[in-house]
Amino acid sequence: MASSTRKTGHRFAAASGFTMVELLMTIAIATIVMTLAIPSFRYVTNSNRVAGEINGLLGDLQFARAEAIKEGRPVSVCVSTNGTSCTGTTAWQGGWIAFQDPTNPGVVDGGETILRIQKPFSSTDTFVSSGITAVTFNREGYASPVPANTLVRLQALNDSTGAWTRCLSITFIGQMTTQRLGDTANGTTC
Repeated sequence: MASSTRKTGHRFAAASGFTMVELLMTIAIATIVMTLAIPSFRYVTNSNRVAGEINGLLGDLQFARAEAIKEGRPVSVCVSTNGTSCTGTTAWQGGWIAFQDPTNPGVVDGGETILRIQKPFSSTDTFVSSGITAVTFNREGYASPVPANTLVRLQALNDSTGAWTRCLSITFIGQMTTQRLGDTANGTTC
């Protein structure tokens, strides 16, 4: 039998972890990256919120136009803060409804079916039109009462540069487009 000998000695275990210099360098780099990333993140979140809000109204207007053509009867979209009647204001950020509207355009009468309800915005953005409180599409898809150069302007709170301002242009033939501040479409400039 062979015997094995074991040497006993004291060795210090290798230290693991970070040195103070490594930790401070990591914190400094993280601070620099965060300083650069936070403003970009704010722009992205504001831009996405505003795009979602304007696309919500655009989608409901396109839906109302399609329903009017499909059903062969007028469909309206109006400002509504309660989801059951039109308020008659131009502040679309308070919400809106789309409804079948065969009589008395722009007014929810008894027996008229509400097709969609948009709740008020949770943000402080303003969404104001140039005098339009309701849009009614007839069976051919034409919009009324829509004067020339009709815009619904969406502006984010504290948007001094216009980076988050969007407009929705509506023509009497039912054509709708979204625009950024300074863009021109359908003869209107946002």
